[in-house]
Amino acid sequence: MKNSRVMHLYAIGTILLWATAFPITRIVGKAMDPIPLGTIRCTAAAVFLIIVGMINRIRLPKTFKDGCLLALAGACGFGFYMIFFNTGIMTLTSATSSIVIATTPVMTALAASRIYDEKLTGIGYAAITCAFLGVGVLLLWNGTLSINVGVLWTLGAAVLFCCYNLLNRKLQAEGYSSMEIMTYAMISAAIILIIAAPHAFSAFAEIGTIDKILAVYMGIVVSAVAYFLWAKAFEHARHTSDVTNYMFLTPLVTTVLGFIMLKEIPDWGTVVGGIMIISSVDVFNLKGKAS
Repeated sequence: MKNSRVMHLYAIGTILLWATAFPITRIVGKAMDPIPLGTIRCTAAAVFLIIVGMINRIRLPKTFKDGCLLALAGACGFGFYMIFFNTGIMTLTSATSSIVIATTPVMTALAASRIYDEKLTGIGYAAITCAFLGVGVLLLWNGTLSINVGVLWTLGAAVLFCCYNLLNRKLQAEGYSSMEIMTYAMISAAIILIIAAPHAFSAFAEIGTIDKILAVYMGIVVSAVAYFLWAKAFEHARHTSDVTNYMFLTPLVTTVLGFIMLKEIPDWGTVVGGIMIISSVDVFNLKGKAS
């Protein structure tokens, strides 16, 4: 049963947890490389979800095709996403990274308009164009010969999360619960990353206690709990973009946390590009969808 109030609560809770990932990843990323860090994060989340899933007696995938879709969702939303996100944020501030990730709603809405026939208005298409021009500002602020590679990595992470949103919607339409989607997707992601970085656990053993706690926190809370809340929000949403548009709040919360935790102050490129992106997403949220 759709419940917009519950959807809003789940989405806001998710955003608050996700915002902590940006500064914390920068902190732990100084002690671990991007792929091993993603491996630890996904493995911790997978173990937690397996335990919770066993308690709740989740079902096995109904068909081989569904199993492949769950694995693909895990690869996009967790596995490869972690690699792209962790690599990108190490050369960006928390604020810049979160602003680029905030383009995910417009990507998702554009894709959903083609796949799920969720109609967009002319204002919606204009907002999408302005948002990506904002990404261009972030990318080229220091000149065409100094493209910020971190922005490209993070933009790739946003594309991957867009794919996850669409797959999540499809799997829920097939009758899978939030817990089932989350558990099998996270297990798939953990397997992919363990294969990619088998040395992750030895690297984890060598870092400090605080870094260990933060890495596990990102796995259990930021990944398992937050993504579960995200999936629950979709269960109560009429449109995919009703949920994904909440991501425009992430840069604001992240900028505050980045200043408190890392003393980060956004540069003018981040301010100008950020205003373009966030205002575009905000306009899209208000006027971008056909009723």
